[in-house]
Amino acid sequence: MAVSLLQQLNGERAVVLLYIIRILFSTPLSLLPEACSLSLLSLFALCVEISVDDASNPLANYFRTRPGASSGILLGAVTLPGVMVSRLIQSLRAFSLQEVGIEEIEYLKLQFWAVSAICFTVLVFLCIICRSQGKSSYSISSLSNLDAKFSLICLTLLVELGLVSLSWKLYGWPVALMTLWVLCHGFTAVKLIQRIIRTFPACASIGEALLVTTGLVVYFGDMLAYTAARIPSFLASSKGLLVLYGIKRSEKAPLFSNSLAHTMQGVIIGLLIFPIFYKYVIQLWESFASLSSSGDLGNYEMRRSLVFYASLTFMLAMVVPSWMQLVHSFKIHPLLWVLHFVFSEPFKSLTLCAYWLVVIYFSVRKFYNISKNSKTERILLRKYYHLMAVSIFVPALIFQASMVGHKYGVLRWSKTGKKTIEGTAAGITSVLAACFILLPLLAATGYIFTLQWFSLIVAVTISGLLEAYTAQLDNAFIPLVFYSLLCL
Repeated sequence: MAVSLLQQLNGERAVVLLYIIRILFSTPLSLLPEACSLSLLSLFALCVEISVDDASNPLANYFRTRPGASSGILLGAVTLPGVMVSRLIQSLRAFSLQEVGIEEIEYLKLQFWAVSAICFTVLVFLCIICRSQGKSSYSISSLSNLDAKFSLICLTLLVELGLVSLSWKLYGWPVALMTLWVLCHGFTAVKLIQRIIRTFPACASIGEALLVTTGLVVYFGDMLAYTAARIPSFLASSKGLLVLYGIKRSEKAPLFSNSLAHTMQGVIIGLLIFPIFYKYVIQLWESFASLSSSGDLGNYEMRRSLVFYASLTFMLAMVVPSWMQLVHSFKIHPLLWVLHFVFSEPFKSLTLCAYWLVVIYFSVRKFYNISKNSKTERILLRKYYHLMAVSIFVPALIFQASMVGHKYGVLRWSKTGKKTIEGTAAGITSVLAACFILLPLLAATGYIFTLQWFSLIVAVTISGLLEAYTAQLDNAFIPLVFYSLLCL
């Protein structure tokens, strides 16, 4: 079996396995259950991806995925679990220096097992689909039967490893509640990934949909746990789980960091919930508008726009702050906290805001005229907006590697791909050059204290190779892979 798997390795799968191996070799013995789970997940995802990418695979009849892209199951299944293991390794180092409490590590462990349960459950679901849809094909049926047996073994080992990792401190009812909580993430993810792919057909591969699904389920699960912690009856019956889940975590973190993180979490949750809220608001408004159907189309569109902005303002100014004050016990309104933060250092903050507004205004105006009147290729035009983003967040502009590959690239990584060796080399070189300039400056100001050049070089190289080989949405996967490798 191992020989047949090695024969199925292509460029993307080989780079993903390098990413996993790098994480596993950096994992201490105290995280052995998590390392074993990540290994099983990687092997299981590789088997499922090989089955799904088979020419006789009937999964295409069940899901309408993005045409021209591979399934990306391996990359989508291991990215977020890899990030969680890297964060655990980083937190253990910080715990040894007494910079974080044990609650932070316990919280990250539960998050890791929730993410792993999501990926395992979705993989099992894909195996079931392949088996049910592929009964007429002998080759895919045999592959699906093998994956079904292997999935049962992996799922059993996952539950056992999770119990070993999480039950060292709690016993009895809290352990059962934790296990149920983690498994609920998986079953929710199965429903959500089907809804995403069917709502947005031919827009994403399975791996991309799995990444989005995992992020949404974990994020809303975190919000639900925080909210439930404020219900006295629920808190009394499940105190162990909620404490482990992070209700009392990060006590050693700076107050500003907690406030900023909570503010960002509240705003993101509000923006994610807003489409559902707006859908019902617009239905209610249209039912009232139909009773008095007077006015032309222009007035109707204007009123609909006013309803949109009024709903968005209500969500961000009323609903989100109310939830944040309930869950995180904010002393002041979050919007007032943002204003207080901006005016705490008025010269620095207001100058930066003015610079951002100027860059955005002139960039959007200039690039809009170029896109409207020019015949510039779309892939090059998109890079101008990347330059605008870089100019906002980085003082010095980095030369865009994708332009190098598009204009001067000759040697391609594969016969069917568009990525060139020259573009990849330019990308790796530009990122390393920027890091060699910025990191000593950050170290001199005391923002960072250690320079891990080996981890940096490995992270940049693996991320560059992944960008070269993957057919997935690299802007979604590469930042996560790069961040997790930097944590090691």
